[in-house]
Amino acid sequence: MPNSEELITIGALARASGLTASALRFYDDCGLLVPAEVDAVTGYRYYTRSQGERAALIRRLRGVEVPLDTIARVLAGDRDLAGRLLDEHAAALARRAAEAAAVAAEVKSAFAASVVAVPGPALAGALAQVVTAAASGDSVLAGVLIESDATALTLTATDRYRLSTRGLAPVRASTDRWSRVVEAAALEPLDRWLSGAGEIVLTPTDHGVQLSDGGIQRHCAGIAEEYPDYRAVLTGLPEVRTRVLVQRAELLARLETDAEALTFDITGGELRLAGSALPAAVTGDPLRITFSPAVLRPAIDTALGPEIMLDLAGHDLPAVVRSATDGALTSLAMPMLPPGPVRADGVSLDPDDR
Repeated sequence: MPNSEELITIGALARASGLTASALRFYDDCGLLVPAEVDAVTGYRYYTRSQGERAALIRRLRGVEVPLDTIARVLAGDRDLAGRLLDEHAAALARRAAEAAAVAAEVKSAFAASVVAVPGPALAGALAQVVTAAASGDSVLAGVLIESDATALTLTATDRYRLSTRGLAPVRASTDRWSRVVEAAALEPLDRWLSGAGEIVLTPTDHGVQLSDGGIQRHCAGIAEEYPDYRAVLTGLPEVRTRVLVQRAELLARLETDAEALTFDITGGELRLAGSALPAAVTGDPLRITFSPAVLRPAIDTALGPEIMLDLAGHDLPAVVRSATDGALTSLAMPMLPPGPVRADGVSLDPDDR
Protein backbone atom coordinates (compact mmCIF):
# COMPACT_ATOMS: atom_id res chain seq x y z
CA MET A 1 0.00 0.00 0.00
CA PRO A 2 1.89 3.14 -1.24
CA ASN A 3 2.26 5.91 1.32
CA SER A 4 1.82 8.58 -1.44
CA GLU A 5 -1.92 7.85 -1.56
CA GLU A 6 -2.29 9.04 2.03
CA LEU A 7 -4.81 6.35 2.88
CA ILE A 8 -6.25 6.06 6.38
CA THR A 9 -7.89 3.18 8.16
CA ILE A 10 -11.61 2.88 8.74
CA GLY A 11 -11.00 3.60 12.42
CA ALA A 12 -9.21 6.85 11.64
CA LEU A 13 -12.01 7.93 9.30
CA ALA A 14 -14.57 7.06 11.95
CA ARG A 15 -12.83 9.31 14.45
CA ALA A 16 -12.47 12.14 11.94
CA SER A 17 -16.05 12.03 10.66
CA GLY A 18 -17.99 11.20 13.79
CA LEU A 19 -19.39 8.01 12.27
CA THR A 20 -18.88 4.56 13.70
CA ALA A 21 -16.90 1.93 11.84
CA SER A 22 -20.05 -0.15 11.45
CA ALA A 23 -21.85 2.84 9.89
CA LEU A 24 -18.97 3.30 7.44
CA ARG A 25 -19.20 -0.39 6.47
CA PHE A 26 -22.95 0.07 5.95
CA TYR A 27 -22.44 3.11 3.71
CA ASP A 28 -19.86 1.10 1.75
CA ASP A 29 -22.34 -1.74 1.24
CA CYS A 30 -25.07 0.64 0.02
CA GLY A 31 -22.69 2.52 -2.27
CA LEU A 32 -22.70 5.91 -0.52
CA LEU A 33 -19.08 5.85 0.64
CA VAL A 34 -16.91 3.24 -1.06
CA PRO A 35 -13.36 2.79 0.32
CA ALA A 36 -10.48 3.92 -1.83
CA GLU A 37 -8.86 0.53 -1.34
CA VAL A 38 -9.70 -2.83 0.26
CA ASP A 39 -6.87 -5.17 1.22
CA ALA A 40 -7.44 -8.37 -0.74
CA VAL A 41 -5.95 -10.53 2.00
CA THR A 42 -7.25 -8.96 5.23
CA GLY A 43 -10.37 -7.25 3.89
CA TYR A 44 -9.38 -4.03 5.67
CA ARG A 45 -10.92 -0.89 4.20
CA TYR A 46 -8.79 2.19 3.54
CA TYR A 47 -10.01 5.67 2.72
CA THR A 48 -8.48 8.92 1.51
CA ARG A 49 -8.50 11.89 3.84
CA SER A 50 -10.73 13.79 1.45
CA GLN A 51 -13.42 11.14 1.95
CA GLY A 52 -13.68 12.38 5.53
CA GLU A 53 -15.60 15.43 4.30
CA ARG A 54 -18.08 13.22 2.43
CA ALA A 55 -18.45 11.00 5.50
CA ALA A 56 -19.14 14.02 7.75
CA LEU A 57 -21.71 15.32 5.26
CA ILE A 58 -23.47 11.96 5.21
CA ARG A 59 -23.54 12.00 9.02
CA ARG A 60 -25.13 15.47 9.09
CA LEU A 61 -27.74 14.57 6.46
CA ARG A 62 -28.66 11.36 8.28
CA GLY A 63 -28.92 13.41 11.46
CA VAL A 64 -31.86 15.30 9.94
CA GLU A 65 -33.43 12.10 8.59
CA VAL A 66 -32.58 12.54 4.91
CA PRO A 67 -33.27 9.17 3.20
CA LEU A 68 -30.32 7.25 1.76
CA ASP A 69 -31.52 7.54 -1.84
CA THR A 70 -31.91 11.31 -1.45
CA ILE A 71 -28.40 11.55 0.02
CA ALA A 72 -27.05 9.68 -2.99
CA ARG A 73 -28.74 12.16 -5.35
CA VAL A 74 -27.55 15.16 -3.28
CA LEU A 75 -23.97 13.89 -3.41
CA ALA A 76 -24.14 13.09 -7.12
CA GLY A 77 -22.86 16.57 -8.02
CA ASP A 78 -25.87 18.45 -9.42
CA ARG A 79 -26.07 21.50 -7.12
CA ASP A 80 -29.48 22.69 -8.35
CA LEU A 81 -31.01 19.27 -7.85
CA ALA A 82 -29.35 18.93 -4.44
CA GLY A 83 -30.77 22.31 -3.38
CA ARG A 84 -34.31 21.37 -4.44
CA LEU A 85 -34.11 18.00 -2.70
CA LEU A 86 -32.87 19.55 0.53
CA ASP A 87 -35.55 22.28 0.42
CA GLU A 88 -38.25 19.66 -0.10
CA HIS A 89 -36.94 17.60 2.79
CA ALA A 90 -36.73 20.64 5.10
CA ALA A 91 -40.32 21.58 4.19
CA ALA A 92 -41.49 18.04 4.96
CA LEU A 93 -39.72 18.15 8.33
CA ALA A 94 -41.36 21.51 9.09
CA ARG A 95 -44.80 20.07 8.30
CA ARG A 96 -44.14 17.07 10.53
CA ALA A 97 -42.91 19.32 13.33
CA ALA A 98 -46.04 21.47 13.06
CA GLU A 99 -48.24 18.36 13.09
CA ALA A 100 -46.37 16.98 16.11
CA ALA A 101 -46.72 20.29 17.95
CA ALA A 102 -50.45 20.38 17.21
CA VAL A 103 -50.95 16.81 18.42
CA ALA A 104 -48.90 17.47 21.56
CA ALA A 105 -50.87 20.63 22.31
CA GLU A 106 -54.15 18.80 21.78
CA VAL A 107 -53.17 15.91 24.06
CA LYS A 108 -51.80 18.26 26.73
CA SER A 109 -54.95 20.33 26.54
CA ALA A 110 -57.07 17.21 26.94
CA PHE A 111 -55.07 16.18 30.00
CA ALA A 112 -55.19 19.66 31.50
CA ALA A 113 -58.90 19.99 30.78
CA SER A 114 -59.69 16.96 32.94
CA VAL A 115 -57.20 17.51 35.75
CA VAL A 116 -58.34 19.15 38.99
CA ALA A 117 -56.15 20.02 41.98
CA VAL A 118 -57.25 20.56 45.59
CA PRO A 119 -55.42 20.85 48.93
CA GLY A 120 -54.74 17.41 50.39
CA PRO A 121 -56.02 18.15 53.93
CA ALA A 122 -59.21 19.68 52.53
CA LEU A 123 -59.82 16.58 50.42
CA ALA A 124 -59.18 14.33 53.42
CA GLY A 125 -61.69 16.29 55.50
CA ALA A 126 -64.32 16.23 52.77
CA LEU A 127 -63.95 12.49 52.27
CA ALA A 128 -64.28 11.90 56.02
CA GLN A 129 -67.58 13.77 55.94
CA VAL A 130 -68.96 11.97 52.90
CA VAL A 131 -67.61 8.41 52.78
CA THR A 132 -69.58 7.23 55.82
CA ALA A 133 -72.84 7.89 53.95
CA ALA A 134 -71.98 5.23 51.35
CA ALA A 135 -73.78 1.90 51.51
CA SER A 136 -72.12 -1.44 52.12
CA GLY A 137 -72.26 -4.17 49.52
CA ASP A 138 -71.42 -4.20 45.85
CA SER A 139 -73.98 -1.78 44.39
CA VAL A 140 -73.22 1.66 42.98
CA LEU A 141 -74.26 3.11 46.36
CA ALA A 142 -71.11 1.55 47.84
CA GLY A 143 -69.23 4.23 45.96
CA VAL A 144 -68.57 7.95 46.22
CA LEU A 145 -69.56 10.10 43.28
CA ILE A 146 -66.71 12.46 42.35
CA GLU A 147 -67.68 15.33 40.05
CA SER A 148 -65.47 18.05 38.64
CA ASP A 149 -66.26 21.19 36.69
CA ALA A 150 -64.89 24.70 36.30
CA THR A 151 -66.10 25.80 39.74
CA ALA A 152 -65.85 22.90 42.19
CA LEU A 153 -64.88 19.35 43.01
CA THR A 154 -67.97 17.70 44.52
CA LEU A 155 -68.08 14.48 46.55
CA THR A 156 -71.39 12.72 47.18
CA ALA A 157 -72.45 9.49 48.87
CA THR A 158 -75.79 8.02 49.91
CA ASP A 159 -77.25 4.77 51.17
CA ARG A 160 -80.82 6.07 50.49
CA TYR A 161 -81.33 6.74 54.21
CA ARG A 162 -78.66 9.40 54.43
CA LEU A 163 -77.05 11.61 51.82
CA SER A 164 -73.94 13.75 52.17
CA THR A 165 -72.52 16.01 49.50
CA ARG A 166 -69.54 18.31 49.87
CA GLY A 167 -68.06 20.85 47.48
CA LEU A 168 -64.40 21.88 47.43
CA ALA A 169 -62.97 25.00 45.81
CA PRO A 170 -60.14 23.78 43.54
CA VAL A 171 -56.65 25.20 43.44
CA ARG A 172 -56.73 24.40 39.72
CA ALA A 173 -60.10 23.65 38.19
CA SER A 174 -60.81 21.34 35.28
CA THR A 175 -62.31 23.01 32.25
CA ASP A 176 -64.01 19.77 31.23
CA ARG A 177 -66.93 18.46 33.26
CA TRP A 178 -66.45 14.85 34.35
CA SER A 179 -67.63 12.40 36.98
CA ARG A 180 -66.64 8.98 38.28
CA VAL A 181 -68.09 6.68 40.93
CA VAL A 182 -65.20 5.41 43.06
CA GLU A 183 -65.33 2.59 45.59
CA ALA A 184 -65.66 4.09 49.07
CA ALA A 185 -63.49 1.27 50.40
CA ALA A 186 -60.65 2.46 48.15
CA LEU A 187 -60.88 6.04 49.44
CA GLU A 188 -61.01 5.43 53.20
CA PRO A 189 -57.36 4.22 53.56
CA LEU A 190 -56.06 7.41 51.92
CA ASP A 191 -56.87 9.69 54.87
CA ARG A 192 -53.38 9.82 56.44
CA TRP A 193 -51.64 10.35 53.11
CA LEU A 194 -54.05 13.08 52.01
CA SER A 195 -53.94 14.83 55.39
CA GLY A 196 -50.17 15.23 55.12
CA ALA A 197 -50.03 16.06 51.43
CA GLY A 198 -49.82 19.49 49.85
CA GLU A 199 -51.68 19.66 46.57
CA ILE A 200 -53.53 16.60 45.29
CA VAL A 201 -54.20 16.25 41.57
CA LEU A 202 -57.17 14.13 40.52
CA THR A 203 -57.29 12.73 37.00
CA PRO A 204 -60.18 10.65 35.63
CA THR A 205 -59.22 7.34 34.03
CA ASP A 206 -61.16 4.70 32.14
CA HIS A 207 -61.49 2.66 35.32
CA GLY A 208 -61.66 5.18 38.17
CA VAL A 209 -59.71 8.18 39.40
CA GLN A 210 -55.97 8.66 39.89
CA LEU A 211 -54.75 10.81 42.79
CA SER A 212 -51.22 12.19 42.90
CA ASP A 213 -49.24 14.53 45.15
CA GLY A 214 -46.48 14.89 42.57
CA GLY A 215 -44.59 11.89 43.91
CA ILE A 216 -46.97 9.26 45.22
CA GLN A 217 -49.82 8.08 43.01
CA ARG A 218 -52.90 6.16 44.03
CA HIS A 219 -55.49 4.75 41.67
CA CYS A 220 -58.99 4.24 43.08
CA ALA A 221 -61.12 1.72 41.24
CA GLY A 222 -64.38 2.91 39.79
CA ILE A 223 -67.86 1.41 39.69
CA ALA A 224 -69.28 1.22 36.18
CA GLU A 225 -72.89 1.97 37.08
CA GLU A 226 -74.97 5.11 36.80
CA TYR A 227 -75.24 7.01 40.07
CA PRO A 228 -78.71 8.11 41.25
CA ASP A 229 -79.70 11.69 40.45
CA TYR A 230 -79.14 13.12 43.90
CA ARG A 231 -79.54 16.68 42.65
CA ALA A 232 -83.16 15.92 41.83
CA VAL A 233 -83.63 15.05 45.51
CA LEU A 234 -82.00 18.29 46.66
CA THR A 235 -83.88 20.54 44.24
CA GLY A 236 -87.13 18.69 44.92
CA LEU A 237 -87.12 19.35 48.66
CA PRO A 238 -90.26 21.22 49.73
CA GLU A 239 -90.23 24.47 51.64
CA VAL A 240 -88.88 24.33 55.18
CA ARG A 241 -91.71 24.40 57.73
CA THR A 242 -89.73 24.02 60.93
CA ARG A 243 -86.19 25.06 61.77
CA VAL A 244 -84.22 23.95 64.81
CA LEU A 245 -80.87 25.40 65.90
CA VAL A 246 -79.23 23.19 68.52
CA GLN A 247 -75.82 22.66 70.09
CA ARG A 248 -74.07 19.88 68.18
CA ALA A 249 -72.41 18.29 71.23
CA GLU A 250 -75.67 18.14 73.20
CA LEU A 251 -77.57 16.61 70.30
CA LEU A 252 -74.83 14.03 69.74
CA ALA A 253 -74.98 13.08 73.42
CA ARG A 254 -78.72 12.41 73.10
CA LEU A 255 -78.14 10.34 69.98
CA GLU A 256 -75.72 8.04 71.82
CA THR A 257 -78.44 5.51 72.55
CA ASP A 258 -79.20 1.91 71.74
CA ALA A 259 -82.77 2.83 70.88
CA GLU A 260 -83.82 2.07 67.33
CA ALA A 261 -85.93 5.23 67.13
CA LEU A 262 -85.77 8.68 68.69
CA THR A 263 -88.69 11.07 68.37
CA PHE A 264 -88.26 14.85 68.18
CA ASP A 265 -91.29 16.72 69.56
CA ILE A 266 -91.17 20.31 68.39
CA THR A 267 -93.96 22.47 69.71
CA GLY A 268 -94.39 25.79 71.49
CA GLY A 269 -90.87 26.84 70.50
CA GLU A 270 -89.40 23.89 72.39
CA LEU A 271 -87.57 20.72 71.38
CA ARG A 272 -88.08 17.53 73.34
CA LEU A 273 -86.30 14.24 72.72
CA ALA A 274 -87.79 11.12 74.28
CA GLY A 275 -89.80 13.38 76.57
CA SER A 276 -86.79 15.37 77.78
CA ALA A 277 -86.25 19.01 76.79
CA LEU A 278 -83.15 19.95 74.82
CA PRO A 279 -82.10 23.62 74.65
CA ALA A 280 -82.72 24.83 71.11
CA ALA A 281 -83.90 27.80 69.09
CA VAL A 282 -87.06 26.73 67.26
CA THR A 283 -88.98 28.56 64.56
CA GLY A 284 -91.90 27.50 62.39
CA ASP A 285 -94.69 24.96 62.74
CA PRO A 286 -95.07 22.29 65.42
CA LEU A 287 -93.78 18.94 64.25
CA ARG A 288 -93.21 15.44 65.51
CA ILE A 289 -90.54 13.59 63.59
CA THR A 290 -88.76 10.32 64.34
CA PHE A 291 -85.24 9.32 63.34
CA SER A 292 -83.10 6.25 63.64
CA PRO A 293 -80.09 7.36 65.71
CA ALA A 294 -77.95 5.16 63.49
CA VAL A 295 -78.94 7.34 60.51
CA LEU A 296 -79.01 10.80 62.10
CA ARG A 297 -75.93 10.47 64.32
CA PRO A 298 -73.35 10.21 61.50
CA ALA A 299 -74.91 13.21 59.75
CA ILE A 300 -74.51 15.27 62.93
CA ASP A 301 -71.10 13.83 63.75
CA THR A 302 -69.53 14.71 60.38
CA ALA A 303 -70.78 18.30 60.47
CA LEU A 304 -68.42 20.98 61.73
CA GLY A 305 -68.88 23.74 64.25
CA PRO A 306 -70.61 23.98 67.64
CA GLU A 307 -74.13 24.49 66.27
CA ILE A 308 -76.33 22.43 63.99
CA MET A 309 -79.37 23.60 62.08
CA LEU A 310 -82.11 21.14 61.14
CA ASP A 311 -84.38 22.20 58.30
CA LEU A 312 -87.56 20.14 58.47
CA ALA A 313 -90.31 20.02 55.84
CA GLY A 314 -92.46 17.23 57.26
CA HIS A 315 -92.50 14.10 59.35
CA ASP A 316 -91.92 11.88 56.32
CA LEU A 317 -89.52 14.09 54.36
CA PRO A 318 -85.73 14.29 54.52
CA ALA A 319 -84.23 16.53 57.17
CA VAL A 320 -81.47 18.84 55.96
CA VAL A 321 -78.54 19.06 58.38
CA ARG A 322 -76.64 22.32 58.08
CA SER A 323 -73.62 23.88 59.77
CA ALA A 324 -72.72 27.55 59.81
CA THR A 325 -69.05 26.57 59.97
CA ASP A 326 -69.13 24.49 56.79
CA GLY A 327 -71.65 25.75 54.30
CA ALA A 328 -70.17 23.57 51.55
CA LEU A 329 -71.47 20.40 53.25
CA THR A 330 -75.07 19.31 52.82
CA SER A 331 -76.41 16.24 54.61
CA LEU A 332 -79.86 14.71 54.41
CA ALA A 333 -81.31 12.19 56.84
CA MET A 334 -84.52 10.29 56.19
CA PRO A 335 -86.94 10.09 59.13
CA MET A 336 -88.80 6.99 60.28
CA LEU A 337 -92.55 6.69 60.50
CA PRO A 338 -93.55 7.86 63.99
CA PRO A 339 -94.85 5.27 66.47
CA GLY A 340 -98.42 6.58 66.40
CA PRO A 341 -101.03 8.04 64.07
CA VAL A 342 -100.27 11.53 62.81
CA ARG A 343 -102.14 14.31 61.09
CA ALA A 344 -101.04 15.48 57.68
CA ASP A 345 -98.94 18.20 59.32
CA GLY A 346 -96.98 15.65 61.33
CA VAL A 347 -98.50 16.46 64.73
CA SER A 348 -99.24 13.31 66.70
CA LEU A 349 -102.85 12.20 67.04
CA ASP A 350 -102.03 9.81 69.86
CA PRO A 351 -104.06 10.92 72.94
CA ASP A 352 -101.11 10.11 75.19
CA ASP A 353 -99.06 12.75 73.39
CA ARG A 354 -101.54 15.59 74.00
